Amino acid sequence: MRLILMRHGETEWNAEQRLQGQDNSLLSERGMAQVRRFRPYAKALKPARIIASDLGRTRQTVALIGHPDAPSDERFRELDMGEWTGRRKPELIAERPEDYTAWRAGTFTPANAETWIAFRNRVADGVRDWMSRTDGDLLVVAHGGVIRAACHEFLDLPPSRVVPVTPGTATILNFPVADRSAAQLEGYNIGSVAPDISVAD
Repeated sequence: MRLILMRHGETEWNAEQRLQGQDNSLLSERGMAQVRRFRPYAKALKPARIIASDLGRTRQTVALIGHPDAPSDERFRELDMGEWTGRRKPELIAERPEDYTAWRAGTFTPANAETWIAFRNRVADGVRDWMSRTDGDLLVVAHGGVIRAACHEFLDLPPSRVVPVTPGTATILNFPVADRSAAQLEGYNIGSVAPDISVAD
């Protein structure tokens, strides 16, 4: 069984390098184009089930790939970034470089934000739940942080060792054993757009 994790298309805040967390902004024109280019790829993967985060940017993305009625699950929301929500990445790096690096590694939590452990646990719970109810491959349209959390949980790959996924691309985990406790990495940051590690979550 394969878990296909698609990151939503670029948003207006992504383009401004603002951290979105559980706030929302609309897909940019570039983001909509990214998703439309990904649509044939999503179709070719032939997932048995498609799920999306309940945030607006993922709902917009799942509609553009042709599945506007796909169920939503709040367990696939992006990490709640607390007081860092809306902050620009370059400003945070300039003001608090050590905290920013530690946050990206999952070892620092901004004020009023969700801890990495809690976030990883809710993402893993959502993945295991939907995989147990799916006979075939599962496509989840979600966020960059969700993909890093899944890689940490199922590949033992910590967030400090993973570059951010590009909007409009997919990561594929292959689960070769029935208990779904661990996966193999089949593909990362794949799609019709070139990787872009400068875009904020």
